[in-house]
Amino acid sequence: QVQLVESGGGLVQAGGSLRLSCVASGRTFSTYVVGWFRQAPGKEREFVAAVSTAGGSTYYADSVKGRFTISRTRDTVYLQMNSLKPEDTAVYSCAHRTSPFNSMNVRTVRLYNYWGQGTQVTVSS
Repeated sequence: QVQLVESGGGLVQAGGSLRLSCVASGRTFSTYVVGWFRQAPGKEREFVAAVSTAGGSTYYADSVKGRFTISRTRDTVYLQMNSLKPEDTAVYSCAHRTSPFNSMNVRTVRLYNYWGQGTQVTVSS
């Protein structure tokens, strides 16, 4: 059983930066892929970024490409967020998927098995 705990959220002005962390307990991120997702009020949860646990391949939503960077160690996944915009405001959650994936379905929310509670990111204009 994997337990995921996110941290690093907060309030920041537009153009600022935050770094989110996702720590795994119970097991390390040993298989397949870890992703970051976000959900804004009144909207569906959406894919932000993901990193494979073998090889370190990374995947990004078009809306964050060039501004966000995902990275990992054995039991922690980071999301460095730069040039933040008000539309980045959301609850950010990390998730671990323990099944094969490809560059298309890595974005599919329902295919992730374990989820953290989330951390609030608020970007003021």
